[in-house]
Amino acid sequence: MRAVGVNPVDTYIRSGTYARKPELPYTPHADIAGTVETIGDGVTRVKPGDRVYAFMTSAGGAELAIADEWQVQRLPDRATFQQGAAIGVPYTTAWRALILKANARPGETLLVHGASGGVGTAAVQIARAHGMQVIGTAGTEDGVRLVREQGAHHVL
Repeated sequence: MRAVGVNPVDTYIRSGTYARKPELPYTPHADIAGTVETIGDGVTRVKPGDRVYAFMTSAGGAELAIADEWQVQRLPDRATFQQGAAIGVPYTTAWRALILKANARPGETLLVHGASGGVGTAAVQIARAHGMQVIGTAGTEDGVRLVREQGAHHVL
């Protein structure tokens, strides 16, 4: 493990406010990035020494984690481990919402409320790459700056 993503669910579980309590013992974090140590039988997409990120894992906050092959993706050389650990849940959520559920199309206009958060940032980037006009909201000046840097056409 080199980095873990901290998603809202992680913070809710830690604070005791999440509706579903995890089974104990519990190690938090579903989004991770690191280097492959070993692989199981039949694994072909990665090998020991590869830089990877993984999502929907269990025990991501531990020193070592186990993931099924479908959960693991190679991390591009230009990406940091911290960036890799921020991909899984936020980008999968944004992609599913925009492309699979909303059937977003190039040329449409999208309002991303909370565009400075993890899923919001992902939505802005995906929508821009998909040819959409993007309006983003943020609650602070730093957030406004971040949303603008991520490619929103207009920021509120």
